[in-house]
Amino acid sequence: MDLEKQPQQPVAPAETDVIRASDADRDRIADILREALAEGRLTADEHAERIDSVYRAKTVGELEPLVRDLPAPGGEPGAATGAPYAYAPEQAAGPAENLVAIFSSSTRRGRWRVGARTNAVSLFGSVEIDLTEALFGQRLTVINATSVFGSVEIRVPENISLRGSGTGVFGSFEVRTLESADPEAPVVVVNGFSVFGSVEAKPKRGKFITDLQDRLRKHLDKHLDG
Repeated sequence: MDLEKQPQQPVAPAETDVIRASDADRDRIADILREALAEGRLTADEHAERIDSVYRAKTVGELEPLVRDLPAPGGEPGAATGAPYAYAPEQAAGPAENLVAIFSSSTRRGRWRVGARTNAVSLFGSVEIDLTEALFGQRLTVINATSVFGSVEIRVPENISLRGSGTGVFGSFEVRTLESADPEAPVVVVNGFSVFGSVEAKPKRGKFITDLQDRLRKHLDKHLDG
């Protein structure tokens, strides 16, 4: 038999393997990964690894395997019903907030709206992020912290979930892990590293997110009654 005369039967690639991925495609996959991290389906290391792959992907076919073992966001109907946390209205995904201290200091505290992503960079300086009176517009907040001959300090309410993954090289990276009893509580994930510096994230004693929200409701009710 002359094999050269046999008709070729190439296997056509899956359609998604050749479709170029758009920014919207990558953001959609990143949202699924963020939700999975918040629900504890992925560890911080797994989340970081997959997110890196998301933004390296060139085609839709490269994106799909990253979430094949995960449910879509909001897959559990009614999960948010009756939640005690009054999240601010969701906003479209935008650029991360950057807090940079180079031979200086940068501080974020008080009543402010926390974005989904924050980059904190300290070079011979100090960055302080206080989330104890912040308004969370989403359940998952990721803070990427880098400290070189400096410090990054993060304080959170006692009744949220706090997770982290990082490395200290001739320095320290310390995240005091918390797991809230409420599955709808905000989740803060701190990733990063320190070189001859420190990154520290821990709860602030006596601070609870519901305290602030109760005060906000009373404040709004007072103005509406007036």
